[in-house]
Formats: sequence, structure tokens, C-alpha cells
Amino acid sequence: QGTRDHPPAQAALRERLLSAVVSCFKRHGAAAIDTPVLELRETLMGKYGEDTKLIYELQDQGGELLALRYDLTVPFARYLVMNKVTNMKRYHVAKVYRRDNPATTRGRYREFYQCDFDIAGQYDPMIPDAECLKIVHEILSDLQLGDFVIKVNDRRILNGVFAVCGVPESKFIPACSTVDKLDKVPWEEVRSEMVGEKGLSPEAADHIGEYVQLHGGLDLIERLLQDPKLSQNKLAKEGLEDMKLLFEYLTLFGITGKISFDLSLARGLDYYTGVIFEAVLLHQENEHVEEPVSVGSVAGGGRYDGLVGMFDPKGRKVPCVGVSIGIERIFSILEQRLEASGEKLRTTETQVLVATPQKHLLAARLKLISELWDAGIKAEMLYKKNPKLLKQLQYCEDTGIPLAVIVGEQELADGVVKLRDVATREEVRM
Repeated sequence: QGTRDHPPAQAALRERLLSAVVSCFKRHGAAAIDTPVLELRETLMGKYGEDTKLIYELQDQGGELLALRYDLTVPFARYLVMNKVTNMKRYHVAKVYRRDNPATTRGRYREFYQCDFDIAGQYDPMIPDAECLKIVHEILSDLQLGDFVIKVNDRRILNGVFAVCGVPESKFIPACSTVDKLDKVPWEEVRSEMVGEKGLSPEAADHIGEYVQLHGGLDLIERLLQDPKLSQNKLAKEGLEDMKLLFEYLTLFGITGKISFDLSLARGLDYYTGVIFEAVLLHQENEHVEEPVSVGSVAGGGRYDGLVGMFDPKGRKVPCVGVSIGIERIFSILEQRLEASGEKLRTTETQVLVATPQKHLLAARLKLISELWDAGIKAEMLYKKNPKLLKQLQYCEDTGIPLAVIVGEQELADGVVKLRDVATREEVRM
């Protein structure tokens, strides 16, 4: 449950999608790393807030308590510490595992790919953060998924809001994970969860509501910097000043049209310390499909300056910021689009089929195809001694092979081959 096989057409689409994402990561100068799918259980525990219950724990094997990796960020933090790396720009594309209730229609699985890009190291504020947002903008524009918005907030602004609204510090993280639901459920439900389950006073909840329903751009940041309560809170003031700087850089990148400073964005993970962001597709208008694909968030990330320090015995910190592209959800959309359009996707890259028109020419085919392979040309032939020419050409049409090289008795005698364009049926001897 919650896993799936990928037949050739899906695998080809996925490969095309991943290569578009990876080429963007490479364009920004990232190096690839890989880590084991297994981590020590203690490495993962206590890093994911309420979602810790979704970690796949494995039974004790040979004295080690292990778990399957839940994301690619915590393994990256562990990697930095174990290898004593203090600055790095890396990308990582790999499968992760969550013991979730799968909702496969919405692209939620128990085993799925994540594509992460992260910048680790001590740099001037907001420059790497702005680049992460630019990457999300580039990828979503490049994949032509339709209209999207990238919501941005800062954990320090949220914590400042909670503080000025009278929430005790011990309840910041639970309050955060409740606020995070605002994109899915109305404020009334979020408010009742805050009061009923998280134990906040109704006054505090109402006060929070006044802030977390705000969204806008630079104008809103300026307004909150003048807010009599928030401007007195050290954390919130730092966060708002950085947010202002971030918007200046995003303006220079020319992408503020798709960015929204949104105070309801909380992202439920414990390890975020600064800027957080999430890209959301706006509902798809699609005449082929009655039901628009509701996929919600297709990328997310943020700054996590304390995570590496949690693994370092001396508590040395390495500031980090990163983004994860929700490849499965994007894949679901592209898959449904492809089905609706009826377009056939080629599943192989074969350039040429080696064919013979008469019997007893298997040897000629084998010699010729071997020469093509050795020259680096993607070639195929049918696995029959004496296939009919029509059948061979039909195979080209069925699989989308553009060319057929035909070698018959006459061609052998003349020392040439006949090259046929499958689509136009034109032939040349060469």
C-alpha cells in the first residue's frame, strides 16, 4: 500500500522530469551526494515535530536500532558533521519513506522521491535564501505546470507573533503545527484546535488570528515593522528586517510577482529557524479533465541553522538553507495531462533499426548492428532469423524509431546500405 511500480511510459516521464530539475540544480553550481537509505533511529527521532510518528522503524538487526530515512535534510546534516564539512552546495535525488496513510490520488505515497538543493555555510544574510526561491521559480516556470505562488514567512516572525499574543514558549512548536493547517481548513477550526487541543487561551488564539490571516508584499513588511507590539519583539524585528532584505533581492531577480509574504505559513517541521517557504499551484483550468488536479504544495523549504549542531558533539553550528521539490505531485499532474492529451511518450531512445528484406541475412544484420553499437549509435533489431520487412518497419512505427537501415542481397553486393526515414518513407543508398 502506498507504493507503486512504474511501467516504461511512466519511468520515461519521470526521467525527463528529474533531468529538468537536476539540470537547474547544476546550473546553480550544486554537487551531488548520496547517503544510505538506513539511518540510526536516534538520528531521525525528535527532528520532525508531530510527524515523528510517520518514521519507519526497523527491528533491531545486529545490535543497531535503525529506521528508513524520512527526508534528505536530516541525513545531509549528519553527513556534514561526520565529514567535518562546513560549507557546501549540494543536491540529492533519492527515495524517502513515510508510514503515512497514502492518498495516492493526491500524489501522497509511503515511498517516494525527493529532490533537494541545500546551501550550507556562513554567508551574508538572505543571499542563499533568495537563490533557493529563484530555483523554485525557475523549475516551476520551466515545467509549465500553470500558475503558482510561492508563500514566504519566517519562523522568527511567527515566534514573535506567538510571544506578543501571550503564548508560552513551550507551546510555540505545537501552535506552529496548528497554524500550518490554515491552507487546508478555515480559521475557526484552527482556532478551536489551538484552544481545545493545544491549551491556548481564547484571547491568545483570537490575537494570533489577527496576524496569521495577513498576506502581502513589501508593504505588509513595512506595516508590521511599525506594529507597536511586534516591533518591540527582538525575534520578530530581526525576522521582518531579513524579510525586507529578502524581498529586495527577489526584486533584483525579477520574481516578486509570484511571491507572497504569508503569515499563516508555518511548515510543521521542528528544525526550521528562519525563512520558510512553500510553492503552491493555483487550481488548474483543464478542459479535458472534469476534476481539476488538487495537489497543493509542490515545493517547500527554509532555513535550519541549528540542525547540524544537534549532531555535533561540540555543538558547532553550520547555517543551512534548502529547498525540496515535490516531484511526486508534479509527476501526478504531468501524468494526468499526458493521458488527457492522448500523446504517446517514447519509452526508448533507439535511433535506428537494422532490417533485412530477404531470408538468410541474420549474419549481415548482426555484423552491422555490432558496428553501430561500437560507434555509440542506439540501435535495435528483431530477434528472429528471417523476419518479414513489413513487420520490422511496423516495429519502428509502434516504438517511434525514426530510421531503419536496410541491408539486402543487392546492398551487400554493392557494399552499401539503404537508409529509410520511417515517417516519410524516403530512402537513400549510402
